[in-house]
Amino acid sequence: MKRTVKLVLTGVALAAASATWLGGAVAADHNDPPARIGGNLDAADIADLYAWHSADAQTLKMVLTFGGPAMPVADQSGAYDADVLYGIHIDNTGDNVANTIIWVRFGQNDLGDWGLQVVGLPGEAGPISGAVETPLTGTTAKVWAGLRDDPFFFDLQGFQDTLQTGTLSFDNTRDSFMGRNVTAVVIEVPVAAAIGGGSNLSIWATTSRI
Repeated sequence: MKRTVKLVLTGVALAAASATWLGGAVAADHNDPPARIGGNLDAADIADLYAWHSADAQTLKMVLTFGGPAMPVADQSGAYDADVLYGIHIDNTGDNVANTIIWVRFGQNDLGDWGLQVVGLPGEAGPISGAVETPLTGTTAKVWAGLRDDPFFFDLQGFQDTLQTGTLSFDNTRDSFMGRNVTAVVIEVPVAAAIGGGSNLSIWATTSRI
């Protein structure tokens, strides 16, 4: 499975505040997960990939969501799977070939506590690892993973009605994913480390079972 977004930074100095978001985003349509609401979840099922830079263009922020949407229940945890490898691929030369790949894996200790390890972070010499639901900090990068409200907005009923009738039937006050949970990996790295000598970033995510 693969999800892609494109981030375009403008200006000679990429760290300047004039750097702006100019690109579009290709997001998941959540076509599969809604059929599984309340049912079995697959940690390898990507929901969305979001990427943007801070207002001062110093920090690249990326959020990969997966394993949802899930109905909230007491003591709910994220959809962690030690056999799933997550990749966030970054192309900074415009050839659609990743120059950097951030790899994320989850694992459990002898007590059954979940943690994660992230390698390949731009600007970091080594991996960042630690417990889920905990902010983790490296030299310049930050990582967090855990359960969150699904940020994706979509009127599934309006979509289905539109397909059946041929008449646009979307309601922007009706969100089929409101109150549903997904598992998220949140990563922050310096823009300068990710962009290198380029001006554009293409970012996509993949999952695989190992």
